Amino acid sequence: MTRAGLLVDADTLAAVETLSAVLAISPSDRWGMAPFGGDTTLEVWRAFNARTFLTEGDECTTVQAAFRVAYEIPKVARIAVGTSSSSHLRALVDATTLGADASVVSRYRALLNERAAARS
Repeated sequence: MTRAGLLVDADTLAAVETLSAVLAISPSDRWGMAPFGGDTTLEVWRAFNARTFLTEGDECTTVQAAFRVAYEIPKVARIAVGTSSSSHLRALVDATTLGADASVVSRYRALLNERAAARS
């Protein structure tokens, strides 16, 4: 299980990919967690439009978009979340039907890597 989603940094993503390769864990066997950085009420989710990572035409909330994109960063098959709200869980289940824009996700990952390289 690894952190997943738009708040995961390049170093963590690289570590996940490396460890998964060493242990022969395919994306279909990976679990993600904490797709909202632990809290859907963080300022980032009000300031940032995660829907830009989805295919055109998908209607959803920012939280739903962030949840769907978390399956792509890094690539995982399942996401663990914790909540006591059945409506929140229902919204997340609905989000699994949304489409992620692979080119936008790929460009975002490239930008994360460029930023990490510039810091080194």
